Amino acid sequence: MNKIDEQIAAGMGRGLTLGTFSTGAAGGGAAFIVDIDRPQLAIGVPAGTVIRPFYVAVQVQTDAVENGEETEALVAVDSLGLWTGDGTSTVENPSNLRTDLDKGSACRCGSVFTADMTTTPGFAVATAADPVLDLELGRVVMENDEGSIAGNVTITMDILYEPDHPPYLIGPCTLLIYAGGDGDIVGAFAQVQWVEGPKSIMVPAL
Repeated sequence: MNKIDEQIAAGMGRGLTLGTFSTGAAGGGAAFIVDIDRPQLAIGVPAGTVIRPFYVAVQVQTDAVENGEETEALVAVDSLGLWTGDGTSTVENPSNLRTDLDKGSACRCGSVFTADMTTTPGFAVATAADPVLDLELGRVVMENDEGSIAGNVTITMDILYEPDHPPYLIGPCTLLIYAGGDGDIVGAFAQVQWVEGPKSIMVPAL
């Protein structure tokens, strides 16, 4: 087994799903425009905890009406700032990737933000502010070009982040997922899986 396999077997794996059955999640900025302080999903990693996201998939449904409308999905990290729970969102309780173990996580998880959230740096400057997306893990942008077709065109756009070597996201930091666009967004789905544990056992001391 590789290291992540072993950590999942040891009960350190976590998973979250955004969207319900065939109904995609809403949220984001006004009219579903991608908004930096209203993500579809936020995972706040506190100091002393480490996560390694090894699987992130995002699907966005859009009914494109006009040429030039954009649909976007973004998986990014505020590598210095921790989401401490502000904003209006749905509290998420991650499943363990060992199904014989209870749900729960050392991280704060929230979805479908409908009011602005902030992150708070854990180092020199401790003032809460909009997230700073200084580490992008995956992005896809699609511009509608339906030519002369009349009416709406339903399109599903997706992104898959499945790295061979997942980064070590060492708290305080926040993993964020965004999805939306300037067209008629129907909804978004996401599936996120990671391993987590105390810094003392996840990374070597420097």
